[in-house]
Amino acid sequence: MTALGLPDTIQACLFDLDGVVTKTAVVHAAAWKETFDAFLHGYDGQRPFDADDYDEYVDGRPRADGVRAFLDSRGIHLPEGTPDDPPDAPTVHGLGNRKNELLLAKIRTQGVEAYDGTLRYLEAVRAHGLRTAIVSSSANCRDVLRSIGAEHFFDVRIDGVVAAERHLPGKPHPDTFLAAARDLGVEPAAAAVFEDALAGMDAGRAGRFGYVVGVDRVGQTDALYAHGADTVVKDLAELGGKE
Repeated sequence: MTALGLPDTIQACLFDLDGVVTKTAVVHAAAWKETFDAFLHGYDGQRPFDADDYDEYVDGRPRADGVRAFLDSRGIHLPEGTPDDPPDAPTVHGLGNRKNELLLAKIRTQGVEAYDGTLRYLEAVRAHGLRTAIVSSSANCRDVLRSIGAEHFFDVRIDGVVAAERHLPGKPHPDTFLAAARDLGVEPAAAAVFEDALAGMDAGRAGRFGYVVGVDRVGQTDALYAHGADTVVKDLAELGGKE
C-alpha cells in the first residue's frame, strides 16, 4: 500500500460528492423524507419514509431512479412524466423535481460544508500525481464544488448533467465511474472509487475497479463491506496522505 492507503497499482481516484466530499448527504435525506412523506400522506396504510428507505432505494441514485425504486418498494406506480414537470405534478419526474426544489432551498438556507479530511486527502492525491474525477448523480455538482472552492481538485466531472448528455445510467450501474476512468485515460483496474452510498459500492464492484473505499458517515460499515468495499473508513484522513 502507498502513503495514500491505496494499492501501488492505482493511478486515478474517482470521488462521489455527497457524503464523501461535502456534508450534503444529510440534506438530501431530509429533502427526500419531506417529499415522500407528503406524497405518502395520500395513501392509506403507508408508513413514513425512513433512513433504511434512503439507504436502500435513493442514496447515490439519479433522482428519477430513486423515485421509481422507492415507489416500487411500496407498490405504488406513477406515470413517468417528463424532466420538465412542475414539482407538484403526480409523476415520477414531478416528485423528483419537488425533492430538488426542497434540496436547493435547504442548501441556500443552510449552506454547504466540505469534509476537511477529504480536502486534505485530495491535496495529497494531487501532490502524488494521481488523476482525479468527481462522479455524482447530482445535477448541482458543479455549483456545489464552486461554493466550497473545490472545483480545481478534479480533472474530470461526470455528474447528472453529463450523464444525461451521454445517456449514462446512474449508480448502481458502473457506467458513470467507467466514463470517468475513460476520460482520465486509465483502465478501471487502475482506478480507486470513493463512495458512501450502497449504490456506489455496487457500481464499484460491477465496474471491476482496482480498489473501492467505503466512507461510513452514518454507521453502515458492515453494509458497505457487504456491497463490495475493499476497505471502510469514517474519514479519508484515516487513509494517510500526509507528507
